[in-house]
Amino acid sequence: MRPRTLEELVGQEQLRAPGSPLRRLVEGDQSMSLLLWGPPGTGKTTIASIVSQQTDRRFVEVSAVSAGVKEVRAAIDGARAELVATGRETVLFVDEVHRFSKAQQDALLPGVENRWVTLVAATTENPFFSVISPLMSRSLLLRLQPLTDDDVRAVLDQAIADERGLGGATAVDDDALEHLVRLAGGDARRSLTYLEAAAGAAAAQGLDVVDLATAETAVDQAAVRYDRQGDQHYDVVSAFIKSVRGSDADAALHYLARMIEAGEDPRFIARRLMILASEDIGLADPTALTTAVAAAQTVQLIGMPEAQLTLAHATIALAVAPKSNAVTTAIGAAIADVRAGRIGQVPPHLRDAHYSGAKKLGHGATYQYSHDAPFGIAEQQYAPDTVLDRAYYQPTSLGAEAAIKERWDRVRRLIRGS
Repeated sequence: MRPRTLEELVGQEQLRAPGSPLRRLVEGDQSMSLLLWGPPGTGKTTIASIVSQQTDRRFVEVSAVSAGVKEVRAAIDGARAELVATGRETVLFVDEVHRFSKAQQDALLPGVENRWVTLVAATTENPFFSVISPLMSRSLLLRLQPLTDDDVRAVLDQAIADERGLGGATAVDDDALEHLVRLAGGDARRSLTYLEAAAGAAAAQGLDVVDLATAETAVDQAAVRYDRQGDQHYDVVSAFIKSVRGSDADAALHYLARMIEAGEDPRFIARRLMILASEDIGLADPTALTTAVAAAQTVQLIGMPEAQLTLAHATIALAVAPKSNAVTTAIGAAIADVRAGRIGQVPPHLRDAHYSGAKKLGHGATYQYSHDAPFGIAEQQYAPDTVLDRAYYQPTSLGAEAAIKERWDRVRRLIRGS
């Protein structure tokens, strides 16, 4: 089912667009080396194959997992000999090029520099850290995006109907198809493997339709009833957040596992944890937000499945942390007053005194610089008259906020002279 043309390639619209470098390479038959960076199963090997087929070049594949300098040089020498003897160029596909040592990557340079080969190197790692600079500068970097569920569904639909796939001999129920899409996790190759296993299981039972039960048995994984656009999505994430808020780490991990197994976007989970860190923990544990933000950044950097460890780490940390909604109620009360019209004028001594004529208006005239006052706290009015008596932030005595409460009570008295 490997696509044979750019038109058959699913996803990667940015690479297939008219005038894009990849389309110019294929349609213009230019000699250009490519560095393809993207997650597994997004089409890196397929693109190399398309370049070879549509430009009538030889296709030679070298895996960085098993090949060494000797194999690389042999492939380049063979390409050079073919070019001299027949004039036919060679596409040299190097899979997982990030696994090559510096010496092995250096061995590719003569072939690239002299245009003996059209190098197409694939990597799942950031090439700026894993590929040597001379090779980077001689190659065009194309970044492949993860396939969406719709992309994977299109791959499966095509495989079900195409003669190279099931050829219409076996149908797949909608529930079973959605199960295979979720399990694939954006990996087209994995989705086809699961489809083949499910179709084989159906055939073994004398069935011409793959139902959900057959799909579950074939891939040895139960379907998680979870619709990312429906009630389950909102119900499960609501239960997840309420379990973390309620300090039940076990329940929170259960709902986290359900979301992970259903293919929920890990970035969505990380965003909800960041919100919760301020909404439900706040200054009771000042490190909670740092933990949540670090988790979100890690999810972006490493992706799934490894990011599930980071999400579990953050979930447990936030679940067992002391809780306080004092930050939430403080900003809520302040916004309520502003919306109710309790705004008032900024006290004159706090107004900007840097522009010409400001001093004549009395701006900043009686302002007391806090660092010149005892304890770094000056007694003066900061809030407008209309909200002078308001106390928005009411810290609790839970966790680290207990110490903040004690300090804030003293500071408030010093500021207001009471």
